[in-house]
Amino acid sequence: MMPDLGRYAEAVLSSYAVSLVLLVLLAAISIRRARRVKRELDAYETRLRRDRG
Repeated sequence: MMPDLGRYAEAVLSSYAVSLVLLVLLAAISIRRARRVKRELDAYETRLRRDRG
């Protein structure tokens, strides 16, 4: 199933591994930031409602 990469196998496979790790990190950072921003917006909306009412 896997093609014969010859003498470049180490370089190609390590490049795939680094790319995969970076994609996972980027996704994790994005999800973490989105959760933080949502919490901050919810807190802001709560303060805004409390100040008006």
